[in-house]
Amino acid sequence: MSTPLLTVPVLHSEWIKIRSLRGTLAALVAVCVATAGIQMLTAALTGGAESGPIGDDPLLAAFYGANFGTIAAFAFGATAMSSEFHNGALRTSLTAVPSRARFYLSKIAMVGGLAFLSGEVGGLSAFVGGQAFMGRSALELGGEGTYRAILGCGLYLALMTLLAAGLAAVLRSATVVLSLLIPFVLLVPFVLGSASEGAARFLPDRAGQAVMRMESPDGLGPWTGIGVLALWALVSVAGGWLAVRRRDA
Repeated sequence: MSTPLLTVPVLHSEWIKIRSLRGTLAALVAVCVATAGIQMLTAALTGGAESGPIGDDPLLAAFYGANFGTIAAFAFGATAMSSEFHNGALRTSLTAVPSRARFYLSKIAMVGGLAFLSGEVGGLSAFVGGQAFMGRSALELGGEGTYRAILGCGLYLALMTLLAAGLAAVLRSATVVLSLLIPFVLLVPFVLGSASEGAARFLPDRAGQAVMRMESPDGLGPWTGIGVLALWALVSVAGGWLAVRRRDA
């Protein structure tokens, strides 16, 4: 009888690795703290303004902190994966778990699962805490699209984490991954500006954030947008698997 690719002992060992790396664990916590904390701080500073929420979509504005949570998600995914490529850690991991498929899928599952939980808590806290400062502009929990956006916030941050983790498996360096992804997410959409009808709408951050919008201005529905981001993450994770399978430990 064949052994399942995902087993509790292997998943538990991946959790122990993450917990034992201070920087990686801090990045995981920061996914939640940055998303919720910056959202509440921003809402506290702007909630009483006559202009109302930031931007033209009040629902997306309720998750403004997720932009900063994304940077933490990149850091978590990149450091969790790249730690395997330093000081012979991968050789030790493969000694304990000889199947590279089981090792890689277990790490991806644990990293993605933890990022989802942290992002979900952060998203819920960001919405509830942020709207408490918005006064008459506040959105009600249970209003149009709010539950979908809260769930989508966790999915968005988890998929961004996996995008970084897959690239880290290919490049074997968290520093290189962060130096590529952060400008890609922060600068490229700004440079492209309002070219939403072209290729810009399929960029991972713009597509993924559609799930947190009340109305999408670029024709991508909320679940279509998160599906586009999922494809980005899938390609990255698949590339990481090819790299782990072919390279020497």
